[in-house]
Amino acid sequence: MNYIMLIYQGTALETQAALPEEEQKQVGADYEAINQTEGVTPGLPMGLPQNATTVRVEGDKTLTTDGPFIGMKEAVGGWFVVEADDLDGAIEVAARVPAARYGGAVEIRPSEVYW
Repeated sequence: MNYIMLIYQGTALETQAALPEEEQKQVGADYEAINQTEGVTPGLPMGLPQNATTVRVEGDKTLTTDGPFIGMKEAVGGWFVVEADDLDGAIEVAARVPAARYGGAVEIRPSEVYW
Protein backbone atom coordinates (compact mmCIF):
# COMPACT_ATOMS: atom_id res chain seq x y z
CA MET A 1 0.00 0.00 0.00
CA ASN A 2 1.15 3.55 -0.68
CA TYR A 3 1.27 6.03 2.18
CA ILE A 4 1.68 9.77 1.79
CA MET A 5 3.95 11.32 4.38
CA LEU A 6 3.30 14.97 5.20
CA ILE A 7 6.22 16.57 7.02
CA TYR A 8 5.15 19.36 9.38
CA GLN A 9 8.01 21.66 10.23
CA GLY A 10 6.99 22.70 13.76
CA THR A 11 10.13 24.20 15.28
CA ALA A 12 12.39 21.87 13.28
CA LEU A 13 13.79 24.55 10.95
CA GLU A 14 14.85 26.78 13.84
CA THR A 15 16.17 23.86 15.87
CA GLN A 16 18.14 22.45 12.96
CA ALA A 17 19.57 25.88 12.09
CA ALA A 18 20.99 26.09 15.62
CA LEU A 19 22.76 22.72 15.35
CA PRO A 20 26.52 22.55 14.85
CA GLU A 21 27.50 22.33 11.18
CA GLU A 22 28.35 18.62 11.39
CA GLU A 23 24.89 17.80 12.80
CA GLN A 24 23.23 19.94 10.10
CA LYS A 25 25.08 17.89 7.49
CA GLN A 26 23.82 14.72 9.18
CA VAL A 27 20.22 15.99 8.92
CA GLY A 28 20.73 16.42 5.17
CA ALA A 29 22.26 12.96 4.94
CA ASP A 30 19.30 11.51 6.87
CA TYR A 31 16.83 13.01 4.38
CA GLU A 32 18.92 11.72 1.47
CA ALA A 33 18.98 8.23 3.01
CA ILE A 34 15.18 8.27 3.25
CA ASN A 35 14.97 9.33 -0.41
CA GLN A 36 17.18 6.36 -1.32
CA THR A 37 15.08 3.87 0.67
CA GLU A 38 13.42 1.16 -1.42
CA GLY A 39 9.74 1.97 -1.87
CA VAL A 40 10.16 5.72 -1.24
CA THR A 41 9.17 8.20 -3.93
CA PRO A 42 10.55 11.61 -2.92
CA GLY A 43 8.26 14.60 -3.18
CA LEU A 44 9.23 17.71 -5.06
CA PRO A 45 11.08 20.36 -3.04
CA MET A 46 8.75 22.85 -1.34
CA GLY A 47 9.42 26.50 -0.70
CA LEU A 48 9.08 28.08 2.72
CA PRO A 49 5.57 28.51 4.16
CA GLN A 50 5.93 32.29 4.34
CA ASN A 51 6.19 32.28 0.52
CA ALA A 52 2.93 30.36 0.09
CA THR A 53 -0.32 31.71 -1.32
CA THR A 54 -3.60 30.24 -0.10
CA VAL A 55 -6.60 30.19 -2.47
CA ARG A 56 -10.25 30.05 -1.45
CA VAL A 57 -13.38 30.40 -3.57
CA GLU A 58 -16.47 32.05 -2.17
CA GLY A 59 -19.34 32.14 -4.61
CA ASP A 60 -17.82 33.34 -7.86
CA LYS A 61 -14.89 35.15 -6.22
CA THR A 62 -11.38 33.75 -5.96
CA LEU A 63 -9.72 35.00 -2.78
CA THR A 64 -6.00 34.77 -2.13
CA THR A 65 -4.08 35.19 1.09
CA ASP A 66 -0.33 35.44 1.51
CA GLY A 67 1.10 32.62 3.58
CA PRO A 68 0.05 29.10 4.49
CA PHE A 69 -3.50 28.00 5.25
CA ILE A 70 -2.55 27.25 8.86
CA GLY A 71 -0.07 28.76 11.30
CA MET A 72 3.63 28.58 10.46
CA LYS A 73 4.45 26.00 13.12
CA GLU A 74 1.90 23.61 11.65
CA ALA A 75 2.76 24.30 8.01
CA VAL A 76 3.69 21.42 5.73
CA GLY A 77 7.39 21.55 5.01
CA GLY A 78 7.57 18.61 2.63
CA TRP A 79 6.06 15.33 1.55
CA PHE A 80 6.94 11.98 0.05
CA VAL A 81 5.30 8.66 -0.73
CA VAL A 82 6.34 5.32 0.71
CA GLU A 83 5.20 1.89 -0.37
CA ALA A 84 4.95 -0.30 2.72
CA ASP A 85 3.29 -3.59 3.62
CA ASP A 86 1.31 -1.94 6.39
CA LEU A 87 1.06 1.12 8.63
CA ASP A 88 3.81 -0.19 10.91
CA GLY A 89 6.22 -0.19 7.96
CA ALA A 90 5.23 3.38 7.09
CA ILE A 91 5.73 4.43 10.73
CA GLU A 92 9.26 3.00 10.66
CA VAL A 93 10.14 5.25 7.72
CA ALA A 94 8.37 8.30 9.21
CA ALA A 95 10.36 7.90 12.44
CA ARG A 96 13.56 8.45 10.42
CA VAL A 97 12.47 11.92 9.23
CA PRO A 98 14.67 14.49 11.01
CA ALA A 99 11.83 17.00 11.41
CA ALA A 100 10.01 14.47 13.62
CA ARG A 101 12.84 14.53 16.16
CA TYR A 102 13.55 18.28 15.99
CA GLY A 103 10.14 19.70 16.91
CA GLY A 104 8.03 18.78 13.89
CA ALA A 105 5.89 15.79 13.01
CA VAL A 106 5.06 13.44 10.15
CA GLU A 107 1.44 12.74 9.30
CA ILE A 108 0.84 9.45 7.49
CA ARG A 109 -2.15 9.02 5.21
CA PRO A 110 -2.99 5.97 3.13
CA SER A 111 -3.24 6.83 -0.56
CA GLU A 112 -6.89 6.25 -1.39
CA VAL A 113 -9.26 7.56 -4.03
CA TYR A 114 -12.58 8.89 -2.75
CA TRP A 115 -14.22 10.14 -5.94
